Amino acid sequence: MVKILSDSTCDLSKELLEKYDVSVIPLHIVLEDREYRDGSEITPEEIYEWSDAHKSTPKTSAVSIADAMDAMSPVLEAGDEIVAFCISESMSTTGNVLRMAAEELDAAERASVINSESLSTGIGLLVIEAAMMAKAGKSRDEIVAAVNGMIPKVRASFVVDTLVYLHRGGRCSSVAAIAGEVLKLHPRIVVRNGAMEAEKKYRGKMGAVIMNYVKDMEAELLQAKKDRVFITHSGCDAQTVEKVRSYLVGLRHFDEVIETRAGGVISSHCGPGTLGVLFLAE
Repeated sequence: MVKILSDSTCDLSKELLEKYDVSVIPLHIVLEDREYRDGSEITPEEIYEWSDAHKSTPKTSAVSIADAMDAMSPVLEAGDEIVAFCISESMSTTGNVLRMAAEELDAAERASVINSESLSTGIGLLVIEAAMMAKAGKSRDEIVAAVNGMIPKVRASFVVDTLVYLHRGGRCSSVAAIAGEVLKLHPRIVVRNGAMEAEKKYRGKMGAVIMNYVKDMEAELLQAKKDRVFITHSGCDAQTVEKVRSYLVGLRHFDEVIETRAGGVISSHCGPGTLGVLFLAE
C-alpha cells in the first residue's frame, strides 16, 4: 500500500484529511523566542494579534526532521510506501527535510517526495488526487507519474485585503504597500512555476473585489476539472464566502465546492481577509 503525507501548508480540513487518509507534518511558526507547530499549537487569529501588536510578520520554518521521521516511521514499519507532498521548494526547504528523513530511515527507495510547485489547497488538490489513486491500489511510481503530470494544471490564485502582511514578510515593497493602502488596491496573486506573482490589481471594497476576481475566472472555471474547486480563505466575512460559493455552485460545473480555512503559515504571510479559488485545469 501507499500512504499519502503532506506538509501542513496543504490547508486541508481535518474532515478531508480523515476522509482521504492523509497524514500531515507541520511546518513551524516562530514568534520571537517561541516556536509553534502549524495547525495544532497556534491559530491564525493569535498570529494576527501578535503580528499587529509587534508590527511584524512571524517567521516560518520548514518541517523538522524529527516530525518527518515520526510521521514516516509507522508507515514504513507497516511495510507500506510513501508519497509525501511539500510546498513549493522555492518557498521552503521542507522538501529537502522530507528527503533527509527518508534517508535517515534507510527508506529513500520507498518514499517519494513531490515538489508541488504550489501552496495551500493548490497542494491539497494534488494530495486528494494522490490519495484517491492510493486507495484504488495504484503503485507509488504510478501515483508520482500521474501527479507530476497534474502539477502544471494547478490553478492557484488569491486576492489580499491588505498588503501590510506581504510587506512585513518582505514580499512587497514599502512604496507598493503604502500606495496600495491609500488607493485601496487589492492585487491578485498567482502561483506560477512555484513562485508568487502579482497579476491584476482590483480597487474598491473587498466584498466587490472578491466577486470580480472570481467572475474574471469564469471561462477558466468552466474548463476546469469537474471533481472539485476550493474556496480557501484566511478569515473572510461569512456572507462574502457564501456569495462566492453560490456563484461557483451556480456555474453547474463542479461536483464539489469545498471551503477551507488557510492555516497558520499561509495566514502569516497573506494576512486576514485573503480569499482564493483553486482548481485543476482539465
